[in-house]
Amino acid sequence: MHGPSLSSVGSRPRSVGPGAGGSLVPGNCQPSRKTAGESRAVACLHTSDSVPLTHPGHSPILWDFTMDQLPSESPAPRLTPIQWVICSVAALGFAFDIYELLMLPLIVRPALMALAGLKPGTPEFSQWVGYLFFIPAMAGGVFGLLGGYLTDRFGRRRVLVWSILLYAFSACGAGFATDLRMLLVLRCTTFIGVCVEFVAAVAWLAELFPHPRQRESVLGYTQAFSSVGGLLVTGAYFVAVNVGDSLPAIHGGHEAWRYTLISGVIPAIPLIVIRPFLPESPAWAQKRAEGTLKRPRIRAIFQQGLWGTTLVTTLMFACSYGAAFGAIQHLPRIVPGLPQVKDLPKPQQEKTVSEVQTYQEVGGLVGRFALAFLAVRIASRRNLLRVFQVPGLLLIPLVFLFPAKDNLDLLRWGIFLTGFLTVAQFSFWGNYLPRMYPTHLRGTGESFAANVGGRMIGTSFAYVTTTLELQMPGDSPAAKTANAAAAVALFVYALGFLASFLLPEPKQAELPE
Repeated sequence: MHGPSLSSVGSRPRSVGPGAGGSLVPGNCQPSRKTAGESRAVACLHTSDSVPLTHPGHSPILWDFTMDQLPSESPAPRLTPIQWVICSVAALGFAFDIYELLMLPLIVRPALMALAGLKPGTPEFSQWVGYLFFIPAMAGGVFGLLGGYLTDRFGRRRVLVWSILLYAFSACGAGFATDLRMLLVLRCTTFIGVCVEFVAAVAWLAELFPHPRQRESVLGYTQAFSSVGGLLVTGAYFVAVNVGDSLPAIHGGHEAWRYTLISGVIPAIPLIVIRPFLPESPAWAQKRAEGTLKRPRIRAIFQQGLWGTTLVTTLMFACSYGAAFGAIQHLPRIVPGLPQVKDLPKPQQEKTVSEVQTYQEVGGLVGRFALAFLAVRIASRRNLLRVFQVPGLLLIPLVFLFPAKDNLDLLRWGIFLTGFLTVAQFSFWGNYLPRMYPTHLRGTGESFAANVGGRMIGTSFAYVTTTLELQMPGDSPAAKTANAAAAVALFVYALGFLASFLLPEPKQAELPE
């Protein structure tokens, strides 16, 4: 047997068997009926027979597919070369998503000072911080919900490609912003692309890997690379701070925050080149070809059997994002107020911010890998999530109440654990949600929880923190921010833990059809 290669793209396609509207299922790979202990394999990329996978508006592309049935108890098959390419591209896509999202905490302070002359601690400064965190998240939530619908309606791959193009060009353009309104608009379009890409990518991966254990591992480990994106953006900001003076001037200056924004286009280049040639989800494509793909409707995720899942996951997704946006992402504004940092020169302050941010990102990376490891070993999804919720409820508020105010060394390790416990929960939802919705609603259901719960409600806690900090006690703006972050972290962790008792357990290991 041999695996396919990207060089096979453009080769002469073989004929396909009959089907509704010209079935995409080849005559020698017709799916068989599900039997006891078996699951319907929708993307076993390991046969020597080349099968074209196409859908209207696209040219045939050769990939190695069969519709074998895989018992859920059987060992997971080894990944084929094309599956490794898919995993690599997905990992890079997830990394780029977080690269863009975590860029704002690093650049918001110098950007506001440069574009409008706003000073930290003033009501105007806090107001614009809230705007830049909250408004793009709301835009991303609204259009991301639409993107989930489009993912179910027009296919996972097509939506992925367009979402990458959108946020790549938006990220680059933001580096050339001349005022705060321009920066805000371009951050909105960047956020929209990221929100759409996440939902489409999770549905795409889940349906390309039908074996339950393999699917859980692939989703867990590819999402773990999201935290690599956080490390990359921290490194990019560090480089921009150190070598910005030697880079071409932008609007007459060499400001690190501009180069950091522009760097967001770099990881998008390989994604733009490769992703159009990767396969569509076989489960989605087969149903569309057979004429059995139901039209997605948002109200369907609130019908009997799904409404409880939709409401609880939306609330808990909001809590996960609330901890990140309401506490962790304010750290770059807290660190410069530490006694060990506040008297340093500005470039040295920014380097220290980047260093502390690195601890948080490494913690998040380790947490995501821990989630991926435990996802195939802890059967109960509630118990899996509580492994991270319970310690976070006890620890994270204390990190912001104490070391975040006066102890840089202890803060490094506290924020490492904060990242470990919080960021791991993001990977949990990528593993959990595909198992709760059928094929024609998978993107829509995931999108509602991720975008309405996470991007719209959860990220609004950034605005809550910036508003609350004005009323908090503290001897400096940074101390007030730390107190507000501690209060928000305690609230969302407590609410998320209580909601976990209502979280439905998946009924089966296989994806619902």
